[in-house]
Amino acid sequence: MSIVNGKGIFDAARSGHYAVGAFNTNNLEWTRAILAAAQETNTPILIQTSMGAAKYMGGYELCLNLVQQTVKSMGITVPVIMHLDHGNYEAAKECIEVGYTSVMFDGHDLPFEENLEKTKEIVALAHAKDITVEAEVGSIGGEEDGIIGEGELADVEEAKKIAATGVDYLACGIGNIHGKYPANWKGLHFDRLKELAAEIATPLVLHGGSGIPKEQIQKAISLGVSKVNVNTECQLAFADATRKYIEAGKDLEGKGYDPRKLLAPGTQAITDVVKERIDWFGTPEVK
Repeated sequence: MSIVNGKGIFDAARSGHYAVGAFNTNNLEWTRAILAAAQETNTPILIQTSMGAAKYMGGYELCLNLVQQTVKSMGITVPVIMHLDHGNYEAAKECIEVGYTSVMFDGHDLPFEENLEKTKEIVALAHAKDITVEAEVGSIGGEEDGIIGEGELADVEEAKKIAATGVDYLACGIGNIHGKYPANWKGLHFDRLKELAAEIATPLVLHGGSGIPKEQIQKAISLGVSKVNVNTECQLAFADATRKYIEAGKDLEGKGYDPRKLLAPGTQAITDVVKERIDWFGTPEVK
């Protein structure tokens, strides 16, 4: 299966009242773990790189090649979308040029009119190459690549204007945050989500999917969320499994220090998280 864009997959998710997971990759192990989960469940998957992760990994072209070649070497047959997560204007343009099949232009920290105009430009550039586009309105709480959001609620009228640019999916702030959720987090604002979904037919995106209780995620999906982003939970699972391996002294047994053995428990832990979230999201099998 070649890497595809997200248009048909997320339109079907919105109309079918389910979601498709978007999982961040950080290296080869992450990529293999995410793809393995998709293949084992026979479901479509979206792999995304943040600007920071892409820089760490060696650039957008390397990231794209890594995913493409891993899909080929693993014999992956399910649809895979290659996506830029929280890209600024220049990053979105570069990923369009490099050949990502989907990009997010995150202009929420810009004045609204500038966000609107730049979103229009990115949509035109991307759609000319059959690349899908995600935009954002209303800040997502927490920090992502140095951009700190306070978690404001998306304005419905602004969201309608961004949706009218022709974006293929739209991230809206509804009280969700990046990273770990604090103990005093008040939960998602479903009233605002209902307002947004009533006015916008575009598939909606829930960022900060790590740490939101299952029942809240599933309620959000029932109200129009079609794409759920997960990253922190995979990081925590990887760290926990690796820590247990070392604390158990497994790295001191034979050649347990070999990175192929050392990283295996963490890699499997990522696959397990992704498979669990696919089940949560109700993603149907590929027919």
